Amino acid sequence: MEIRKVFVMGAGAMGSGIAQVTAQAGYKVTMEDISQEFVQRGLAVIEKSLGRLVKKDSISEQDKADIMYRINTATDLNGAKDADLVIEAISEDLELKLNALKQLDSICKEHTILASNTSTLPISAMAAATKRQSKVIGIHFMNPVPVMKGVELIRGRHTSDETFQTSKAFVESLGKEPGEAIDYAGFVASRIIDAMMNEAFYCVMDGNKPEDVDKLMKICCNFPMGPLELCDFAGADIVLRGLETMHKEFGDRLRPAPLLKAMVRSGDLGRKTGRGFYDYT
Repeated sequence: MEIRKVFVMGAGAMGSGIAQVTAQAGYKVTMEDISQEFVQRGLAVIEKSLGRLVKKDSISEQDKADIMYRINTATDLNGAKDADLVIEAISEDLELKLNALKQLDSICKEHTILASNTSTLPISAMAAATKRQSKVIGIHFMNPVPVMKGVELIRGRHTSDETFQTSKAFVESLGKEPGEAIDYAGFVASRIIDAMMNEAFYCVMDGNKPEDVDKLMKICCNFPMGPLELCDFAGADIVLRGLETMHKEFGDRLRPAPLLKAMVRSGDLGRKTGRGFYDYT
């Protein structure tokens, strides 16, 4: 099956990034969110990102205009009717995602592939909420989407080979590098990264300063970003949800650190709230 039109559900950091790279690759894409405010915010993020590419001479002003022209917006799911591929990129909440997949299943054409950008939640559970389990797959982009090259592809128990190969070809057409992960909580990337961040939280609880933890991981392990900086970038609430999902599946070895829970309770979520392990005000 050939992908021509793409529908992205969610205009946040992940949704806007997915819409951008899809339009950059020449596809027509519709980016949807629940309000015009959220959609416009997502468009502004894309325009700013493309502006940086213009300044670097990676693309021209005409290229930028052409890319923006290929992005339509919506505040309902009707635009998914004509899509060949739908990518759900909403909040990391299983009930929300199950409801979204049910709605999309009833709206989309029979051939349409339904993909989830979830970083931790089971693809098979989402597929079971639809009547097209063979056409449901996980396509997990990394944040920030325009920069990160890797993409995890996750089959559900009944995902067909055709769906997998079509999704793989789509990811490659974006200039990304796909890799397959098994459908367990956290897959591969999030499972390992979140476990590492969780251990970093315990290091802080043991008395280490956040800046020392991050510095040592960067200078000793050649990390581009320390685990606590990464938590602030992703959002402590997002990291906590991921760890809670994996804790349910794998037990105490992935129990979220009490420090992370305390930060989320106090609203210290990282960059988006101005304060996390570091002060961004």
